[in-house]
Amino acid sequence: MDRVKPGSKMHVLSDANGLPLRVGPSAANTHESLGLKPMVAHFHIGHESHSDQSKPQRLQADKAYALPDLRQWLHHQHIGVRIARKGIDSSERLGRRRWVIERTISWLTGYGRLSPRYERHLRNYLAFLGLAATLCCYKRLLKLTM
Repeated sequence: MDRVKPGSKMHVLSDANGLPLRVGPSAANTHESLGLKPMVAHFHIGHESHSDQSKPQRLQADKAYALPDLRQWLHHQHIGVRIARKGIDSSERLGRRRWVIERTISWLTGYGRLSPRYERHLRNYLAFLGLAATLCCYKRLLKLTM
């Protein structure tokens, strides 16, 4: 956390193949773990938001999300956790699957309006972020159908 850093952070929730399912920004001077609960709590697939299949089954994240209260909250949400614990787990072993989300973030930052952030208003930045995620999904669909 850098208290004086201007700008924003990009939070991405993706599937196992790197397809962005949910995106959202937060202030750059806040801790990354504060963006996890809003991303997961308001996420659902399909029309019924309370079914067991409408929420993620497993979550993988880096060590910034290794707080005990976040682990407990995810456990109460019935979501499996694969987060390296600081000083205990090696990030090399868990990092074998983290490249997927890193690649997704790289896809999103490849669009010029997102990195660096040129938009002054959050709603404009969020619109461009959603548009970039939509384009990533569309490109994946084109690859699968051709």
